[in-house]
Amino acid sequence: MKYDKAYLRNQFILQRKKKYLTSNKINFNFDLIFSLIRKHFNLNKVTIAGYCPSNYEVNILTFLQEAAKKKYKIALPVIKTSTIMEFKSWIYKESLYVSKFGTLEPKKSNNELVPDFFLVPLVAFDEKLNRIGYGKGYYDRILKKISKNKKKIISIGIAYSFQKCRIIPTNKHDFRLDYIFTERGIINSNK
Repeated sequence: MKYDKAYLRNQFILQRKKKYLTSNKINFNFDLIFSLIRKHFNLNKVTIAGYCPSNYEVNILTFLQEAAKKKYKIALPVIKTSTIMEFKSWIYKESLYVSKFGTLEPKKSNNELVPDFFLVPLVAFDEKLNRIGYGKGYYDRILKKISKNKKKIISIGIAYSFQKCRIIPTNKHDFRLDYIFTERGIINSNK
């Protein structure tokens, strides 16, 4: 039986909440992400796009703290309108503000950055590295835009292994990720 994205989104959000609340602490080896950054960018200065976890997403704040210690630039998403998202610089532990869209964001005065390496939150993923987000298309639009204008970007979906779905329905607006990172390691695909 084939399900649409809205159905899958609702099912996986409920499953994530239930498993998050009933499971023991799940450990992620964030050193694998640092290895991936070094593999793709050598010693070049890299800007990492992170996110502030909400709605039972994987907590990446310890990774962002370690990235800041390693002198990587950090950027967080800022929702500009109902269709436009950009990334603003953020210094670890700098205060964040609740936007009118309900997301935690850096100060409005922070510089806009174009990241090289994107940590992408998601609701579900499949073995072909397709993802389901929250249905607004922010990441699909910005990743397509930046990948057209920038020589090299890497996108990695961040999820729990139980968020894997057999097949995610896709359309021309969807952006396929380069990798998925779970507590079990990094998943890649030959595209």
